Amino acid sequence: MKEKSMKEIQNEVDQYIGQFKEGYFSPLAMTARLAEELGELAREINHRYGEKPKKSSEGDKAIEEELGDVLFVLVCMANSLNIDLAQAHDLVMNKFTVRDANRWTRKEEK
Repeated sequence: MKEKSMKEIQNEVDQYIGQFKEGYFSPLAMTARLAEELGELAREINHRYGEKPKKSSEGDKAIEEELGDVLFVLVCMANSLNIDLAQAHDLVMNKFTVRDANRWTRKEEK
């Protein structure tokens, strides 16, 4: 399976949402939905790696799927606000490589 670029992902989500009269939710509603999906991800990670075991009545959910849900809502929010996530990523990486250049202990080069 061919890897998709962020632009392709954003276009795919936009085409999907574009099928429906309702379109994108408001930024506030999507922020709430993002928080909801992040909570589901946190719950799954806590079950798998934390101290809180699942109830016997709870089914298995893949962390991969929960991350996908978070990504989908994030892409919806970016699309609705006309934000190119690849550019947003570049801005953040530049910030980290410049501002935080000496913040962390680097591994020894071999």
